[in-house]
Amino acid sequence: MNFKPAVNKHFLVFLAGSMWIGVGLMLDTFACYWLISYGTSIAFIFAVTGLALAIFIHHYGFLRIVDKNLGRIFEMEGKRCAFSFMTWKSYIIVAIMVTMGIMLRHSAIPKHFLSVLYIGIGTALLLSSIRYFRNAFKFQNPNSKQTQNSKLKTQN
Repeated sequence: MNFKPAVNKHFLVFLAGSMWIGVGLMLDTFACYWLISYGTSIAFIFAVTGLALAIFIHHYGFLRIVDKNLGRIFEMEGKRCAFSFMTWKSYIIVAIMVTMGIMLRHSAIPKHFLSVLYIGIGTALLLSSIRYFRNAFKFQNPNSKQTQNSKLKTQN
């Protein structure tokens, strides 16, 4: 039996955004939990540093990846596998990042230092997921340029 969960482009974009927001919330939750155990002044300093890092990662790193993924998804024809919102190469990178995250969490590095990295990456993922959702709703709207361009491609 061959099972292939085929979905349309709109769902792929929504799924990608959901994955990014879910991982971002998870990382930010870890960081907040770690910072709660420290005094408010030191927690504030680490949190603000993490937020500054998040803006940098979001703007100079993740937005490029989001745009690349959106371009690839919007070029797809017909229904595709639900897991095709990322390339196989991206799945390998994610597996490496998850492994590194687990190793860091279990390392001797103090958690308040790790919180800066976790807030940076987690909040950058949250911010970048907005572009996925904006495009998902734009694609769903029949009057949007993206939907009109898609209709023109299928007519030609």
